[in-house]
Order: sequence, then structure tokens, then C-alpha cells
Amino acid sequence: MTEKSLIFFDIDGTLLDHDKNLPASAKEAVFKLKEAGHIVAIATGRAPFMYKELREELEIDTYLSYNGQYIVFEGKVFHTNPLNLESLEKLTAAALLNDHPIVYMDHEDMKANVLEHAYINESIQTLKINHFPTHDPDYYKGRDLYQSLLFCAEGEEKQYEEAFDHFDFVRWHPLSVDVLPKGGSKARGIQKVIEKLEFPLDCVYAFGDGFNDLEMLSTVKNSVAMGNAEEEVKAVAKHVTTSVDDNGIVNGLRMVGLL
Repeated sequence: MTEKSLIFFDIDGTLLDHDKNLPASAKEAVFKLKEAGHIVAIATGRAPFMYKELREELEIDTYLSYNGQYIVFEGKVFHTNPLNLESLEKLTAAALLNDHPIVYMDHEDMKANVLEHAYINESIQTLKINHFPTHDPDYYKGRDLYQSLLFCAEGEEKQYEEAFDHFDFVRWHPLSVDVLPKGGSKARGIQKVIEKLEFPLDCVYAFGDGFNDLEMLSTVKNSVAMGNAEEEVKAVAKHVTTSVDDNGIVNGLRMVGLL
């Protein structure tokens, strides 16, 4: 096992470029890693239904969705960490008073608590996915939800951070933040996989670019920030590669000696 490596890739801004395309060099690199016997996994804030085609294209069956709250290992659900529904109901009520809509998300679908809102349209469209939230204000009732999206302008999430200690709020768009179980992160999800495999920490790698990658990149020993990452993200990573648009995956893998 010590001869193998375990490599986690974020999706947006890491595997996918800014137009949400997978660079040919990144795809080739993933298959070279697999051919060499390494384990390639995905660690993303996306829902599993948002990147099914990407997993199929790269033939990846181990992945962390919702920033580690829904983990699939070799095609089977391995670990889940759902949101506290009582607190989510209170958050919804508080957000409605401020005209801040919420989208509820489980492993199969996502539903908005309002019929229409400009913030939802603008932020979701940047993901360039075929899946758009439809209206169901009761979707949170009687089911496990692993993440929600709270739509508000930058800085407006502070009031919720102070009032709801069951949740972490991580901004992914100027108009939207992820709502996660307190302490839930990609880093914790990766730790679950490492423990299952009894994998040596020296052989674990992680690539990312966003604020939801901060804990992952600061925790994983062999971490690589993309050149397009924010300076705060680059500062916690061990290595910084080139931009996703400039063969960032290939250059990063060469930098750490995996290619």
C-alpha cells in the first residue's frame, strides 16, 4: 500500500476550468495516475448528481460530495453527515424575513423554498449544470439533507453565523454560501477514507482552489493549490501549481513527483 498514493481533486477551478470544461491534459493525467496503481478520488462541494458525467468520464468511483458530508467509496455509500433539521427550519424562517432564499439538497435532488429569486438564478447558472432547483418549501421535512445553499450578499451571512452554531457557512459565490454541519469539511471526509484504507499520510495528496478547500489543503500533508486560487488558499498549501487553464493539474502532479 505504501507504494500507492491517494489523490483527491476538487472540481470547479481545479479539474474543470473556468468554462466548466475538463482540460485534455487533466483527463490524461488522471488516467496515468490510475494506470500507475494510484487511487484517484474527488472532493467537492457539489452534490453527487451535479458531476455524474465527470465521474463516468474519468472512471472515478470514490468521491466526497457536499464538502465531505456524503462519501461514496468504490461505488457504495460509506459515510453521511446530515444537517440538523430543527436548526435548518429555524434558519429558513430567519432567512425568509431578510428575503434570503434557501435551497435544500440531498443526494438525489435540490429544491428551493421560493418560486423564483434572482440570486438563485445568477449563482446556480455559474455552475453550468443541467440541474436547476425546482420549488418545494417542504423538501427538508422527513429526509436527510447534507447541505443547503443560503443566498445572500457578501457579509450578510455574519448574522446567521452568530445565531446558528449547528452550521458552518462557507461562501462559494458572491451571492451564495454553503450551509454545512458544524465542523464538516473535506478534510474530515478525507480522514474517514484514510482510516478506512489505513493509508499512510505521507502518500495522500489533495488539489484545490476555493475557500471550501482551506481545511483540506492545510491538513493534507501533500497539498497543492491551483494558480488561480485566492491568495489565502495558496498560503495554506504546501505547493502552488499553475492555473487550471495552464495545465495546472499536470504541472502540480509533476511538482510532487506523481508524474
